[in-house]
Amino acid sequence: MVDSLSLAGKTAIVTGAGAGLGRAEALALAEAGAAVVVNDMGAAAHDVVDEIKAAGGQALAVTGDVSDWSLGGRMIEEAVSNFGSMDILVNNAGILRDKMIFNLSESDWDDVIRVHLKGHAATSHAAAVHWRQASKDADGPIYGRVINTSSEAFLFGSAGQPNYSAAKAGITALTLSTAAGLSRYGVRANAICPRARTAMTAEAFGTENNTGAQGLDPLAPERVGTLVRYLASPASDEINGQVFVVYGKMVALMAAPQVENRFDAAGSAFSVEELAGQMTPYFSGRGPYETYAAYSVAGLEKVALATDTPAGV
Repeated sequence: MVDSLSLAGKTAIVTGAGAGLGRAEALALAEAGAAVVVNDMGAAAHDVVDEIKAAGGQALAVTGDVSDWSLGGRMIEEAVSNFGSMDILVNNAGILRDKMIFNLSESDWDDVIRVHLKGHAATSHAAAVHWRQASKDADGPIYGRVINTSSEAFLFGSAGQPNYSAAKAGITALTLSTAAGLSRYGVRANAICPRARTAMTAEAFGTENNTGAQGLDPLAPERVGTLVRYLASPASDEINGQVFVVYGKMVALMAAPQVENRFDAAGSAFSVEELAGQMTPYFSGRGPYETYAAYSVAGLEKVALATDTPAGV
């Protein structure tokens, strides 16, 4: 099992890795033995590279905006030319422009969709092109891992984050398409919905750590880094096209949506009167939280954020 968790000889790209979740993920992958291409917009990427190298690891920085379609290809080239391969893609970069739908500006929408959804697509496209060719050259499956960052916001449809929720829903669908399209080449793609205390989530979770008895904040990014390290490893080879919620001491696997009910016309097509006759009584008295939104996930919080247990995901 130890060998199947090692990332020695592999190369990872982590976007938005200058701080917060991305930094924790990059450090976790480096600790497992991977060389890491650290992406962020500015000097923070170089700081994380220095941190990895100081611990004895290999890393380099590639700065730039992930929504620049060409940047994905440049990161692949840097990974291969400097470390000999590109095996793991962790898409983490993102921004917030939180507004209610009636206050949302066009730029609020465009910026969030561009960085989150297009940013994930740009790097995933570049990695897919690389892995497909590598598989053809090898005449068989190769090693590839994609870990995308979705959010519980897509499960709930966060009222104050219509742009962010839509982007994260798109990222989940992108992950499923990537998993289906690249599995034949040996690539595995999964999505995580993390909660972590970072600069980007300060308004939601605050900035003060709650270390508890075990000395690790239940919302510490390092807890998420542990799951990313596992999903990047050979041990996760049978995990593909899955969505995980992760924070505190918990990792929860989300189930696929199910059909709740089916309405059938008596004849060859519905009339509006027949639809009303079936659907109106079915939805009569339905509660405000009985929607497609996965509000049941909120019930995980009590267990996930408990602090009286050993540290770790």
